[in-house]
Amino acid sequence: MFGLDDKIAAFSDGTTLLVVAGVAILLGLRHASDPDHLAAVTTLIASGKERAARGATRLGFAWGLGHATSLFVFGLPVVLYSAYLPGPLQSAAETSVGFVIVLLAALLLIRWRRGVYHAAGHSHRQTRNGWQAFGIGLVHGMGGTAGVGLLLLATIRSHALAVVALALFALCTAVSMALLSTGWGVALETRTLQRSFHRVAPALGVASLGFGVWYALGAQGLVPYAF
Repeated sequence: MFGLDDKIAAFSDGTTLLVVAGVAILLGLRHASDPDHLAAVTTLIASGKERAARGATRLGFAWGLGHATSLFVFGLPVVLYSAYLPGPLQSAAETSVGFVIVLLAALLLIRWRRGVYHAAGHSHRQTRNGWQAFGIGLVHGMGGTAGVGLLLLATIRSHALAVVALALFALCTAVSMALLSTGWGVALETRTLQRSFHRVAPALGVASLGFGVWYALGAQGLVPYAF
């Protein structure tokens, strides 16, 4: 992932608004595909009571807005003054990301164990609260303040351009998460997956649970950890 970000950033000379904007947009769209983001949003949507495309889009965008908010707030000192969160606080934020993924995976497994997903083709119309998704996004945004995207934006010499680039980067991450969530929601709406989701859910839950535990341990330096 980092290599791709480097190649995208190489197109920018850090001075031209149009080029900087284009690079920031591409980085934002790419940033949404980070494994921790995909794990969180996929499990968030799958564990909800409504897995329709419209509900998935709403949750994905709410998550993305939360992420964009904290990414922008905590990213400003990074791109303007190269001032990063203290190491222990950054580690705590990354650990929290892992815990959130574990929690979502546990909720998915609990719902599966209770038989929520066994009714083939059954439509659940009560969706997860968008504020919950927004809050999860806030946590992820804090964890992302050490991300390579911000490191690359911090090389822009003009402070004004750096702020514009950061805003576009954060916003495009939200838009990209909404698009990815919509795709996942569309897949979950298909008749085949609706009928078999009770078999897919435990595998998805266990995989996300394992990833969340590994991510949290990695943030504490207890296991190898790199993207």
